Amino acid sequence: MNEEKKVEYLELIYDLIFVYLIGRNNSLIHHVENGFISAGVYATYLLCTLIALFIWYQTTLFINRYGTNGRLEHIGIFINMYLLYYMAEGTRVNWQGYYLRYNMAWGLIFLNLAFMYYRKLREISQNAPWEAVHIKNIIRVMLIMGGIVFLSIPIYHTTGIAFSPVVLLYGLVDVIRNRHVNNLVAVDFSHLSERAMLFVVFTFGEMIVGLALYFEGEVNFWGIYYSAMVFALVVGLFLSYEFFYDHIIDREGSWNANLYMMIHIFLIVALNNITVGLEFMREEEVDFLPKNVMLVAAILAYFFFLFLLEEFAKKKDRANRTFIVGLIFLALLFVAVIAASYKILTVSIAVTVAFVYAVFGLIYRFFQEIHKD
Repeated sequence: MNEEKKVEYLELIYDLIFVYLIGRNNSLIHHVENGFISAGVYATYLLCTLIALFIWYQTTLFINRYGTNGRLEHIGIFINMYLLYYMAEGTRVNWQGYYLRYNMAWGLIFLNLAFMYYRKLREISQNAPWEAVHIKNIIRVMLIMGGIVFLSIPIYHTTGIAFSPVVLLYGLVDVIRNRHVNNLVAVDFSHLSERAMLFVVFTFGEMIVGLALYFEGEVNFWGIYYSAMVFALVVGLFLSYEFFYDHIIDREGSWNANLYMMIHIFLIVALNNITVGLEFMREEEVDFLPKNVMLVAAILAYFFFLFLLEEFAKKKDRANRTFIVGLIFLALLFVAVIAASYKILTVSIAVTVAFVYAVFGLIYRFFQEIHKD
C-alpha cells in the first residue's frame, strides 16, 4: 500500500501567492460607473481570476502526480511565484498598458512547467511506459499554450485583439479530448482534495479580511447588526463546505481529478464574488440592484458547485429527489424575497443569512437521516 501523500509547506506558500493575485483581481470590480459595474471590467476580472486558477490547477496536478519536494522542484515553484508577481502587477482596469508584462510572465510559467515535466520524463522508469506517454502529452500541451500566449503579444500590438485568453478554451478542450491519456497516471485523490480544501480555506481568509470594514466606525445598533449578520453569513457558508469535505466527499475513492478541480475553480470564483458583493453592500455609490444581484447570484453559484461535489460521495450519501426539490424551493423563495426587499438592506441581508443556514440545515438533516442507523 502506498504511503499517503502529505501537503508540503512548499505547496502552502505557493497557494498564498494566488491569494494575493486573486485579491488583486477582486480590486478590479471596485470600479463602479453610475452605480453599476461595467461589463468590460467584470469580464476582465473574470478572465484574470480564471487564468490564475488555471495556473494553480496545472501546478497542483504536477505536484500531486510527480512532486517529490526536492530541491529542483522548489526552484521551479519559486520561479513561478516570482513570475506571478508580474502577472499581479499587470492586473489592472487599464490592462492594455500591461499586456506585454502580463503575458510574458504567463508564457514563461508554461515553459517552466514544461521543463519541470521534462525533468520527470528523464527520471521515469522504463517499466512505466504509460507515464512517458502522459508526460509527453503534458509537455506538448504546455508548449502549445505557452506558444499561444507569446504569439498573442505581436497580435495584440498589431491588431489590438487580446488573443491570449484562447488558452483557457484550449486547456478545457484538451482536458476533455485527452482524458484517456490524462488517466494513464493516477492521482492521489486524498492529497488533491486536501489541496483544494486549503485553497478554499485561504479564500475564506480573504473574505474575512475583506469584511473587516463592517467593524469600522462607531459602535451602535446598526453597526453591530450588520457586522453580526455578515459574520454569521461567512460562518454558514464555511460550515456547508466543511460538512461536505468532512462527511460527504469520499476522499479514499478513485475519482475524476480534473472534474473535481474544475468544480473547485468555479467554487472559488463564486466565493470571491460573494466577498465583493458583501463589500459592495456597504458602498453607497453602488446601486441597490447590482449589489443584490451580485450577492444572490454568487451565493446560488456557490451552492450549485458545492452540490456538484456530491458526484464524489458514496452512493448512499447522494441527494435524493426530496432533497433536491427542497433545495430548489429554498432557492426560489430566496430569490423571490430578495426581489421584493432588495432596497431594504436590513431585510435583504437577514434573508440571505436565513437562506444560507436553511440550506446548511437541509444538508445536515439529510445526512443525519441516511446515517441514523
